[in-house]
Amino acid sequence: MTNIQMEDSWKINLKDEFEKEYFSKLVSFLKTEKEKGVIIYPPGKNIFHAFNTTNWDKVKVIILGQDPYHKKGQAMGLSFSVPPGVLLPPSLKNIFRELKSDLNITLPNHGDLSHWAQQGVFLLNAMLTVEEKKPGSHKKIGWQNFTDAVIKTLSDKKENLVFLLWGNFAKNKAKLIDESKHLILQAAHPSPLAGGAFFGCKHFSKTNEYLINHKQTPIDWQT
Repeated sequence: MTNIQMEDSWKINLKDEFEKEYFSKLVSFLKTEKEKGVIIYPPGKNIFHAFNTTNWDKVKVIILGQDPYHKKGQAMGLSFSVPPGVLLPPSLKNIFRELKSDLNITLPNHGDLSHWAQQGVFLLNAMLTVEEKKPGSHKKIGWQNFTDAVIKTLSDKKENLVFLLWGNFAKNKAKLIDESKHLILQAAHPSPLAGGAFFGCKHFSKTNEYLINHKQTPIDWQT
């Protein structure tokens, strides 16, 4: 566990997972793939970027993605986010469109969501790695065991979190969350493939309303 590049507060709360067989196999798989010259995203130092940007104690909102972006330069370890200077992916464009409609947020000229993460928006992908140009390629290597445990641990140990579950894949994770002490907001995926069904969900204003009602600072969604 000592060589996992993850902020200490998360290591403490997830320590049991690092000792499990699936996690050892996961680390071995990634190491072997890298030795074979397989290109994997995000870069190793950013695999746990979401954990290192949003301290355990600061988590207020969870936005669950599925896969990291699989093209060069896009994945940065935060769900839906891309580094400055990278063309906005279609799903992120639609997220920003909904923000404009919901809260009259000025459309940004970049897709870096680090500002959200620093305020307590935990931008978690269910799979933390992917092979270049092969979406879903790491779906069965063990990451879901880990991220399911992350979601359940957050639900069990914290109170008054907001979980934003977009699309059927994310909605299936609702069973891991205790709805009696957290807010679960579900919507269609922001991808254009959902035919615009994401629009009008007003998840951003609903999130802030819930946070305020539970005496927490609302999120500044302007990036």
